[in-house]
Amino acid sequence: MSSNHPPAARTAQILVVDDEPDLRTLYELTLLREGYRVEAAGSVAEAWQHLEGQRFDAVITDMRLPDGLGMEILQRIQREQRGERCVVMTAYGSAENAVEALKAGAFDYLTKPVDLKQFRAVVASAVQPPAVPARAVPAAPSGRAEAVGGSGTAALDRLVGDSEPMRLVKSRIAKVARGMAPVLVRGESGTGKELVARAVHACSQRSEGPFVAVNCGAIPENLLEAEFFGARKGSYTGSSQDRDGYFQAARGGTLFLDEIGDLPLAMQSKLLRAIQERSVRPIGSTQEDAVDVRIVSATHKDLQAEVQGGRFRQDLFYRLNVIEIAVPALRDRREDLPLLCAALLARIARDAGMSVPVLSPEVVDRLTAHPLQGNVRELENLLHRAVALNDGDELHLDFEASGAAPLERPAAAALPVAATPQAPPAAVPPAVPPDLQTYLDQQEREILVRALRESGFNRTAAAARLGLSLRQIRYRIARLGISTPGGEESAGAGDEG
Repeated sequence: MSSNHPPAARTAQILVVDDEPDLRTLYELTLLREGYRVEAAGSVAEAWQHLEGQRFDAVITDMRLPDGLGMEILQRIQREQRGERCVVMTAYGSAENAVEALKAGAFDYLTKPVDLKQFRAVVASAVQPPAVPARAVPAAPSGRAEAVGGSGTAALDRLVGDSEPMRLVKSRIAKVARGMAPVLVRGESGTGKELVARAVHACSQRSEGPFVAVNCGAIPENLLEAEFFGARKGSYTGSSQDRDGYFQAARGGTLFLDEIGDLPLAMQSKLLRAIQERSVRPIGSTQEDAVDVRIVSATHKDLQAEVQGGRFRQDLFYRLNVIEIAVPALRDRREDLPLLCAALLARIARDAGMSVPVLSPEVVDRLTAHPLQGNVRELENLLHRAVALNDGDELHLDFEASGAAPLERPAAAALPVAATPQAPPAAVPPAVPPDLQTYLDQQEREILVRALRESGFNRTAAAARLGLSLRQIRYRIARLGISTPGGEESAGAGDEG
């Protein structure tokens, strides 16, 4: 009988390290039944005798061993740049040990007593080879180059920019994507945090699984538990059938929790338990569902300050912030502006079915001098507006409509780019907008910006004036990329990417 597997497929080899003979035998038998080749050791020294003699696909080690710690094995594997993925087993309740192991480079961790179903799932993930040929990503100054597959290459290419800050971000993505450690993507609104999260997913061995993105600030508080964990038929009014939550939908893939800082404290506690136990209980169910997901979260807030202010759980923060990726603001990588403009205009033109318009060098100079406090999202809105109102081959930008004053510059540079005077946009609306959704979004944006300005950027007051709830106006501010000044009511409006 011929096999459908490629010739390169082989039996994975695993080293199990545990000083308790009964447990060691249980792990060995479990893995042998799964078809793996298994070696076993009862100490750090014995483990290294095996490792010096051959290569393994994965090492599963207990944290506490008679002659040292499993962490020593992990650190030496990392130091010698070996290829084994290391899974560390920690005692129940030792969250600090698990986080320490993940930060040191462990692929994943297991909590003792080990659930065998979870054990098999973690090992299967650890021994999974890359699905596609890899391409090297330039290394950070202090590290070596990392390899990513085809889907990862495409995802990294969507992070436009060759500046040093962006090269560091791409190198870090390729490095952290290899494991299962939770990742926290931090950056201002509009910097592209969701693109970074998608790149982490695409560069990982979970890239064939689902990527489920959740805007934590846009879900009504009374629906949070059902949305995250699912619900059984009849568990609440209107639930006519069983439904999965985000955790179940992301099985085998990545769950991206955008604006994690907006979650209420009660939900933070339930999320922490789901992450620690790797299982969720749907509303109305007496059984827990095991879930195999990698958590990537993002925020524009200072979560350390939120913890100190009692608005974010410290234990959840440490669980989510195992690995941090800081996305630079656009003002810190202005040399990427020409590439960004070219990429954004190409996409806008493609979506509108038109030829790609041209930005003159003068307009690029004006963009370089503009604050762009809304980062890439504000730049994209500026270009969208310019394309919608364009009536020639060369684009002219209306900076006043972006809601931010340009940086101080010489008087000559402040002159309009266009040689001919332009009538106010409202005086000459296009008869038929080339992109209806863009046109409608711009109208909604202008109304929201005006309401926010006239209410002193108090979102509660602006929402009441427009007949919206606070949650609704927050969602619209995030969706439309409106930048607001700092303050309790106006601080950070949310971020979709």
